[in-house]
Amino acid sequence: MSDIEVVDLLKHESFYWEQSYQHIAGIDEVGRGCLFGDVIAAAVILPQGLLIEGVNDSKKLSAKKRDALYDVIMEQAIAVSVGYADAATIDRINIKQASRLAMKRALDDLSVVPNFLLVDAEKVDSDIPQLSIIKGDANSQSIAAASIIAKVTRDRLCEGAWEAMYPEYGISIHKGYATKLHRAQITDLGATPMHRRSFLKNLEAEQQTLF
Repeated sequence: MSDIEVVDLLKHESFYWEQSYQHIAGIDEVGRGCLFGDVIAAAVILPQGLLIEGVNDSKKLSAKKRDALYDVIMEQAIAVSVGYADAATIDRINIKQASRLAMKRALDDLSVVPNFLLVDAEKVDSDIPQLSIIKGDANSQSIAAASIIAKVTRDRLCEGAWEAMYPEYGISIHKGYATKLHRAQITDLGATPMHRRSFLKNLEAEQQTLF
């Protein structure tokens, strides 16, 4: 079974490597559906032909496995970078545009300029040729690697700096997602400056229909 997955995860990369695109960057983002905090994107260029065992869609991996793979990716990659768009930006330009902005920032911050981009279900504002892949994090190793870097980066912020800033909100537990606990905390304590006001409007509308 693993042989089938190996072929699948390098299928897109192999095709473009054969077209003489040497440096292919996988790009993905996390935190799109959260009520709190930045949307975070990562861009990863892996060496041609390298297969990292276990790399897959970050949502399918345990936190322990993601942490271990994060270290391997950081060690093996030709270049890795992370881009951010904060809650105020999300409220100003909407989550879709903010996700694209975070991706663009990650791309622009790479120490090596890629020749081709593989992007998870999005389009990045760049002249570099690119391919948008639906469920890319399950179909491309480069995108899966980017999803792991972005997810671990965001989770560490939730468990560290962001938890320390707002300890009463349990950010380290729910990671900013709209869990029952998180929604109750917002109702009781109010929103922080890092909450996405545009998302909370939907939450308020839901609560009004409940009572």
